[in-house]
Amino acid sequence: MRVLIAEDDDRLARALAAGLRRHGMAADIALDGGDALDKLAVHTFDVVVLDRDLPGVHGDEICRRLTADRSASRILMLTAARSVRERVEGLTLGADDYLPKPFDFTELVARVQALARRPGPPPPDTLGFADLVLDPERRAAARAGRKLALTPKEFAVLECLLRAGGRPVRAEELLQRVWDEAIDPFTTTVKTTMARLRAKLGDPPLIETVRDSGYRIGDA
Repeated sequence: MRVLIAEDDDRLARALAAGLRRHGMAADIALDGGDALDKLAVHTFDVVVLDRDLPGVHGDEICRRLTADRSASRILMLTAARSVRERVEGLTLGADDYLPKPFDFTELVARVQALARRPGPPPPDTLGFADLVLDPERRAAARAGRKLALTPKEFAVLECLLRAGGRPVRAEELLQRVWDEAIDPFTTTVKTTMARLRAKLGDPPLIETVRDSGYRIGDA
């Protein structure tokens, strides 16, 4: 899952990004409205955590543009305003959820996760192929009953491959979905992570390299 944090308080934005990354998400930061729009034009985000009072381009305008463009990104609007009227205004602009400041971080994580699950049909409780079982909610994975000690990135890569349903997933797509803008696009991180993941999954191999197409688990 990839999240954009559009928040002008640098300290808060970095704290939120660090916390979301600990929960296995990729998190980018925009400290003003113009930067947020630039990032939204280049990357696909599952959720946008949007401060309503952004400098530059106001958060309300960003919300309007995303709604007008029929963006697939879900919007969690943050604001210091606490009145019911102001909350309703944010939702009528197109926000999917609203969280007044100050807020508890665990609530923000729960709301981000809920918004990311909202598009389309509800996801299955668990994902799997052959003797591999992945539980995204509990962040747990096992093969043939053996628990797998996966890092957050390894878990996220495995989840992407399983959700693809046998479709090959390119390294560029994995970088887009699992890592954030801090990653070097020419890095060998995907290849290195894939090697570690294959070693932890053990034999017989489950992850197939499809020439010129990427990686997959199962047959499309």
